[in-house]
Amino acid sequence: MSKPKQWEIELTSVAERSLRKLTRDRQLLRRIDDAIRSLAEDPKPSGCKKLIGTKYDNLYRIRVGDWRISYAIEEQKILIIILEISPRD
Repeated sequence: MSKPKQWEIELTSVAERSLRKLTRDRQLLRRIDDAIRSLAEDPKPSGCKKLIGTKYDNLYRIRVGDWRISYAIEEQKILIIILEISPRD
């Protein structure tokens, strides 16, 4: 049996800045980091939402507590691009 493919994860500069701001809250940072890493094995986990109303058809989001992680799935490249990490305001 073959091993499932591992997706590569890339963060935009906007997402990286958001993560740097979270360094004070280690527990939240760990939960967000775990959620991002889990996308490498399952890019469409249960609870993810496909974003509609955009000109792109590959945008999704997941929630981690009161935070959202928005990302794009590039099927051909086996790549997940983390676009934004933001509070659910």
